[in-house]
Amino acid sequence: MSIQILAPEVAAKIAAGEVVERPANVVKELLENSLDAGATEIRIEAREGGRRLLRVIDNGHGIPEAELLLAFERHATSKLNSVDDLNHIATFGFRGEALYSIGAVSQVTLTSRHASQPFGATVRNAGGVLQPPTRAGAPVGTTVSVEHIFFNVPARQKFLRTAATESGQIAAIIQHYALAYPERRFSFVNDGRLVFQSTGSGDLLDVLTMIYGREHAQQMVSLTGAGRRNTAALDNLALDVDFGAGAAAQPETSGAGDWVRVSGYVSLPSLTRANRSAIDLFVNRRYIEDRSLTHAVVQAYHTLLPVGRYPVAVVFVEIDPAQVDVNVHPQKTQVRFVEERRVFAAVQKAVRRTIISMAPIPDMGIDETGRLVRPEGESGALPAGWATRRDVILGAGAQPHLDLIVPPASPTQHLPSFQSNAAQPPTPETAPPLPEPPRAATPLVSSSPKLPPLRVVGQVGAMYVIAEGPEGLFLIDQHAAHERILYEQYMLQRASGARGVARQQLLAPLTLHVGARLTGQVAAHLDALQHIGFDIEAFGGDAFLVRAVPAVLAGEDPQRVLEEIVATLGDRRNLVGEGMEAQLVKMVCKRAAIKAGQLLSDIEMQELVRQLEQCQSPRTCPHGRPTMIQLSANELEKAFGRI
Repeated sequence: MSIQILAPEVAAKIAAGEVVERPANVVKELLENSLDAGATEIRIEAREGGRRLLRVIDNGHGIPEAELLLAFERHATSKLNSVDDLNHIATFGFRGEALYSIGAVSQVTLTSRHASQPFGATVRNAGGVLQPPTRAGAPVGTTVSVEHIFFNVPARQKFLRTAATESGQIAAIIQHYALAYPERRFSFVNDGRLVFQSTGSGDLLDVLTMIYGREHAQQMVSLTGAGRRNTAALDNLALDVDFGAGAAAQPETSGAGDWVRVSGYVSLPSLTRANRSAIDLFVNRRYIEDRSLTHAVVQAYHTLLPVGRYPVAVVFVEIDPAQVDVNVHPQKTQVRFVEERRVFAAVQKAVRRTIISMAPIPDMGIDETGRLVRPEGESGALPAGWATRRDVILGAGAQPHLDLIVPPASPTQHLPSFQSNAAQPPTPETAPPLPEPPRAATPLVSSSPKLPPLRVVGQVGAMYVIAEGPEGLFLIDQHAAHERILYEQYMLQRASGARGVARQQLLAPLTLHVGARLTGQVAAHLDALQHIGFDIEAFGGDAFLVRAVPAVLAGEDPQRVLEEIVATLGDRRNLVGEGMEAQLVKMVCKRAAIKAGQLLSDIEMQELVRQLEQCQSPRTCPHGRPTMIQLSANELEKAFGRI
């Protein structure tokens, strides 16, 4: 095939693919144009997730009638004059590709009135075909309506998600800009319903409250003035994290003025998420995605958060535009820093210093009963799993001066579902019924042979059960084994028909905020969550009301389990090649299973092994990890030199 120049319409559609992947990208580009135009009020409307219609209305300075057609030309922009301007970009737009790309794959109607003109004008662009502008009555500002996105590129339409998912992505984009510009008023109307509106008060905390709710916003602290308590002790605490080779020695300021300034809000250790999606980063008020800076925020919480938990953060980095390159990708969400390590260190130090100063380790003491106590009014965060309550021991009428700290229950107090109380054998009237083992009437596919009869010998490391069988010695991972037992019992309950999965009703409904980006995903899978035992319903915005959880999660934190499930729903890659409900069941069983480090009584270990013997696939947990290793009698004899 000979070399040829692509037709203009083909080249336009290819170029548009780099800028516009989904309706949310259209909203992002139009929002940035509105902000560059000085708009103080911006309204976004969407129908059918943006497929049918996207409309952005602003009160900026507008576009002169003579420049309306020019605005749709490729590389036409008012933001740059020369190549030198690329070295210190201070606006969102500068490539001149947004309106050109949007017009190439949709039907666009642009109405604008410049502040210097007494009338407005309208121009239409259908798939790159422009019509002459006509005069129109309009207030000062610009209105852009984008209809039937990808109408001329059917292959791209196939990759769009459901309307709820696309609306969630649009809402996330709008919330990012509301965080970056709290002094501007943003409104989002989805299918005729107002779903988000910022106050425009200029207070970032107001926007955080709108997005995360008042309860969570109150658990976030400001980074502003993080360096005021510049004591030696605080600096040492702030620098006890690995900044990377050579980074810790770099100052966050250079010369007389600030080299980089870090501000924003970060969560106390009491507020966490199951993934990094709640860490929002902005450079010169531009929302960016940067793995290095995200890692800097996470590392600032070193030793302060449980494994697998991540903070909520809104971090702003203000830096000389000459020190950052935003011309990396057409979507402009990636940047490069001239001195990346110094920016990394500045972010990490600011977050670490704030968290250490605002959430100090509480002073603990021991009262006359042997309980750990904390002085009343002390605001330090308690260790994970501890609860505070009053009047546990004090008599009636006593004036308490201490909060009694109740430690988390010992492992034997939260017994697994196969438990028996070894210390006080239950009577037949009080003994809880043991869960039914899997019945042969509803067989599961077996991936490995059944186990031989085993005799429990003991436990090692509070992690492994030692058992003896005809074929030698078995070391059983108690967590993996219990996961397998719960999983097969769970699947049998689901297949039983009438009663289905046993549920535990919550005393008070739990309000779960999932964030705008994941609202659509969760709403689309409410049926799957109902089938595995959750009683959950939409509660407006990004909130869902949870009334019941699977019975196997009794004693667990339902909010943390649901946050992990929501994170999995957001990351669809985890569900490839596997049924949705099966994956969710595995997550529930993992949380409900007994943990490594939990001491078991002889009766509990015997019951664990008995139920594992009855499983159809006893040698692996639901995730494929082995539940046991075997040492044959012959291998033991070789190890001791008997052979």
